[in-house]
Amino acid sequence: MLKSKTFLKKTRAGGVMKIVREHYLRDDIGCGVPGCAACGAAHEGPVLEPRPQEPASSLCPQPHYLLPDTNVLLHQIVSAWRPGTRASVASSLRPPGSLETYVEQEQGENANDRNDRAIRVAAKWYNEHLKKLSADNQLQVIFITNDRKNKEKAIEEGIPAFTCEEYIKSLTANPELVDRLACLSDEGNEIESGKIIFSEHLPLSKLQQGIKSGLYLQGTFRASRENYLEATVWIHGDTEENKEIILQGLKHLNRAVHEDIVAVELLPKSQWVAPSSVVLHDEGQNEDDMEKEEERERMLKTTVSEKMLKPTGRVVGIIKRNWRPYCGMLSKSDIKESRRHLFTPADKRIPRIRIETRQASTLEGRRIIVAIDGWPRNSRYPNGHFVKNLGDVGEKETETEVLLLEHDVPHQPFSQAVLSFLPKMPWSITDKDMRHREDLRHLCVCSVDPPGCTDIDDALHCRELGNGNLEVGVHIADVSHFIRPGNALDQESARRGTTVYLCEKRIDMVPELLSSNLCSLRCDVDRLAFSCIWEMNHNAEILRTKFTKSVINSKASLTYAEAQMRIDSATMNDDITTSLRGLNKLAKILKRRRIENGALTLSSPEVRFHMDSETHDPIDLQTKELKETNSMVEEFMLLANISVAKKIHEEFSEHALLRKHPAPPPSNYEILVKAAKSKNLEINTDTAKSLADSLDRAESSVFPYLNTLLRILATRCMMQAVYFCSGMDNDFHHYGLASPIYTHFTSPIRRYADIIVHRLLAVAIGADCTYPELTDKHKLADICKNLNFRHKMAQYAQRASVAFHTQLFFKSKGIVSEEAYILFVRKNAIVVLIPKYGLEGTVFFEEKDKPKPRLVYDDEIPSLKVEDTVFHVFDKVKVRIMLDASNLQHQKIRMALVEPQIPGVSVPMDISNVDCEPGRKKRKLEK
Repeated sequence: MLKSKTFLKKTRAGGVMKIVREHYLRDDIGCGVPGCAACGAAHEGPVLEPRPQEPASSLCPQPHYLLPDTNVLLHQIVSAWRPGTRASVASSLRPPGSLETYVEQEQGENANDRNDRAIRVAAKWYNEHLKKLSADNQLQVIFITNDRKNKEKAIEEGIPAFTCEEYIKSLTANPELVDRLACLSDEGNEIESGKIIFSEHLPLSKLQQGIKSGLYLQGTFRASRENYLEATVWIHGDTEENKEIILQGLKHLNRAVHEDIVAVELLPKSQWVAPSSVVLHDEGQNEDDMEKEEERERMLKTTVSEKMLKPTGRVVGIIKRNWRPYCGMLSKSDIKESRRHLFTPADKRIPRIRIETRQASTLEGRRIIVAIDGWPRNSRYPNGHFVKNLGDVGEKETETEVLLLEHDVPHQPFSQAVLSFLPKMPWSITDKDMRHREDLRHLCVCSVDPPGCTDIDDALHCRELGNGNLEVGVHIADVSHFIRPGNALDQESARRGTTVYLCEKRIDMVPELLSSNLCSLRCDVDRLAFSCIWEMNHNAEILRTKFTKSVINSKASLTYAEAQMRIDSATMNDDITTSLRGLNKLAKILKRRRIENGALTLSSPEVRFHMDSETHDPIDLQTKELKETNSMVEEFMLLANISVAKKIHEEFSEHALLRKHPAPPPSNYEILVKAAKSKNLEINTDTAKSLADSLDRAESSVFPYLNTLLRILATRCMMQAVYFCSGMDNDFHHYGLASPIYTHFTSPIRRYADIIVHRLLAVAIGADCTYPELTDKHKLADICKNLNFRHKMAQYAQRASVAFHTQLFFKSKGIVSEEAYILFVRKNAIVVLIPKYGLEGTVFFEEKDKPKPRLVYDDEIPSLKVEDTVFHVFDKVKVRIMLDASNLQHQKIRMALVEPQIPGVSVPMDISNVDCEPGRKKRKLEK
């Protein structure tokens, strides 16, 4: 049946347009209940349970289906879809396109009222229809709505209707489901007799008007990890002025949560502040004790020179909330029988959340997930509700799940839809595969990787040509041969964006059949590759470049140490070793030339764990030792990436996926310049070349580790490298590599960016065909946005994994004292690096329930005077390291000063009399 609606619309040009909207109403849509004789063949397959189990509901004792309205579906989905409800959900099974349930909007009726009426019509139709199943049938549909008027109308029309809370509370066998109900009304959940703490958020219309007029600025709210009373807002748009606004104090933060899109009002210059040097963590103090908050806020204020002041503002409204489910732990209330407790998120940038639960005793000491529902103006913390119990704190599986969830790492097993696009085994190279492909199986190709690497995506070769020149090849796994554009496998790889490497496991971007088998360039097997081959002279100057799809057969899969041993051996002169020596010689020339051109050689402490073979606990922790062969492989990967970037940009000037590294703003270098100056060294940061030269000159014969510390600090000054579409940007420069153009081509097993680059290069050399999305710069820009996010999250997840395993290591090791160097000085602490473990930590000089020492902070030098001892950046100290397990939520490596000795501040070095459990050592020592 066809229904149509006609109306006239005036156009911008002043004309009149006739618009006809047609609705095709069907009479062959089934109810979804299996065995329904009235619907018969209309069922394409059972959608509802044949007979819903009888839930233990005091309101609805008979079997029933649930039909929630739109708002319940959106806001209470966690409660309604739990197995404990036991009733099937009949939402949307009878769509508005059905003849019996179609509802037209009446005169004067708004869209929301029309939708409510449509759902009631569907509920009524269901109840009348279900009576036809059998004479004694008691099966019915229960309408769930939190809209009071909607519920009243439903009851008037004879439809059984309840609010979500009423229904969930009626499930006597599942009382814990009440905890999962979202708190929808801020006003209804305000703390009793709470004073107004925050100013009201302006409505969206006023915010938009203010942003348009320039009164307010729109940006992303980024909370500080080190100071819960401070945040920055990164302003959207192209204006360089006031790119980042600083916010200080609870009232100026005004209930914004990390990553919210907010509107800020810039304060007068007389109220601008400098970024605080204080380390402050929220200790969950009494919510009513706002005087203590004000006292803490006064600690943020530091007398600084005018040039240190930054544009400062306050949040006036929220444009878009970016709330997500948060992992963390319950901080159980001290009040006996209380149902109201604070939840402490694992991410220190997220405020504590108040939840109501009857399961506090069960959930204590466990990792749980909580969602935020709202944040009233008179509450120190937002309201939320319990979502899920993850497991006991400290357990490896639980903690790994937490860090993957917190960093939004997709880690579910690959679906059958994705796996269905994998090649059928046994797999072998066919004649069709050889089309547009060169046979390079005769070449002496080998791979060089870390120990235990199974996803080998690059291999190398070097040989002398008849004309005396050298042929060098970089061969990369041809992953794009197996992952075709647009299918489920491609979509899942694009979503994941990157492989995530944790200490004990790897979260693959592509299924294992590809990552560790068919695409892995293992030795002695034929593999499909994409090769970049150069003809070079002996001075590593490129004479000719060729790109080709290929077939290779790697002659050896070596570790860095094994490759180094071959190069250094006086007795080994086989083809593989000769190839490696040639590569190593050329790599040294390439590296020297890059550095001469201004490429930076920076440093970051990386650690490696040695695991117990049975318990898989870390038994040793050491910094990674880099060999010449590490640099050798790196040089040729960089060269391949640069060569490919040039090629794809030549061919696709508007659609090339490239990678750039922006030059840091001068202000980023302030800490590096000041730190070097304190050691009578000068660092010039005008260009990457001047910085590189300055770092090379900054040597000390009495302090050899100083240069490494300077390079570590320089790394902290850098901007993040990002993927971008060439047609959406005009700055291609890679600052760190001093290269005018760069991309990622060499790791397609673990980076989706490389797969796109392979596709572009294949089209450029005529080895594959293009497809619409490949040359759509807006779609490519969206891909880049996701890749940048996934790459950043993967890095953070990896660091979190290292931090957790470091905790496990020191839990078993107990208390140790080690030499450390100061990286940063703060107003109340020093941040130190322990070279032996590549470990960074904070030594606090103000502790709860302890006398406070005299502290004098100087931001200009920078230095911190503790009593009569002055600490500068890069000073050598000795610290005690131990695991502080007193706070289960945030177990952390705790550091205390041993040397220099400061009475009342330093701790004694002798710990031979301490023989208790690690968790108790701290308490014993403090006595």
